[in-house]
Amino acid sequence: MAQVRVLPSRATKPRNTAKKSNGEATVSQDATGLVIETFGRHVTVLTADGQQLICHPRGKKNLAVVGDRVQWSTTADQGTIEKVLPRDNLFFRQDEMRTKSFAANLDHILIFLGAEPEFSEMQLSRALIAAEATGIDVTIALNKRDLTALHARSWARLQPYRDMGVDVVGLSLVTEPPTGIDELNERLRGRTTLVLGPSGAGKSTLINHLIPAVDLRTQEISRALNSGKHTTTNTTLYWLNPGSPDDGAVIDSPGFQEFGLHHIAPEKLATYMPDLATHLGHCKFHNCSHLHEPNCPVRDAASADPPLISPIRYSIYQDLHSELTAAANAWY
Repeated sequence: MAQVRVLPSRATKPRNTAKKSNGEATVSQDATGLVIETFGRHVTVLTADGQQLICHPRGKKNLAVVGDRVQWSTTADQGTIEKVLPRDNLFFRQDEMRTKSFAANLDHILIFLGAEPEFSEMQLSRALIAAEATGIDVTIALNKRDLTALHARSWARLQPYRDMGVDVVGLSLVTEPPTGIDELNERLRGRTTLVLGPSGAGKSTLINHLIPAVDLRTQEISRALNSGKHTTTNTTLYWLNPGSPDDGAVIDSPGFQEFGLHHIAPEKLATYMPDLATHLGHCKFHNCSHLHEPNCPVRDAASADPPLISPIRYSIYQDLHSELTAAANAWY
């Protein structure tokens, strides 16, 4: 697809900007484009000539997400997604109620955390497992280095993740100039990155620093609840350099409080947790759950002195294995 220069729309509801003639859009049938924004079932498609067109899916089979390459057609003043082209990947979460797709065709996921509010290691681990299962590289960014004591405590909590090879960077977006932003930019350059994280971590502030023209609205966190308020309500792709799309893009998504993993089979869970996976392959039983069986290297590593697997991480594995087993059994 031809690369074009465009500044993505920031309006609450974008307008169709495809050229019209006599009330009809002039784009050709089955043209291709890139989904750059989602609003419920509707999406904004960036066409090959740089126009933005609101489209809706034709039936349930053509639901598109940001990052999708699509074929589209027009009738009157609306576009229709005729086909979602083959994806390199799709990052999503799934619980007993529904499947939520974040974005497609990603090179990289940035999990953006803050020293305040305190992040959940369970939610962090869920996102990392989903990324590992999809084969997408991950960087964890810990914001609010200016809160020295809180940041130091959070940085220490991330030590097990650094030990298992996860890339972690520290940031402060309120200092002048921002601390760590150049280091982060190196990881974003030339890649399509989904920015993922809980509400209140500062994702919108980060997007404003990376792409000043965007100027996303930010809100104060709710300290009474020790959680953030949602700022982003839509998923939107922004070029890091609007004049050069090859420089990379970031996809801003709504903050999340839950991250279901019901698409992960419980027997596969340990393979998506690198600190456990390094001890796999020598269990006595081929279907070892790594929970109670004898002669299990994973259990031995977790109970070693000092432990070779973080006690918190092993506890997360136990809880997730129980959850996923119950979900799998519910299907029978």
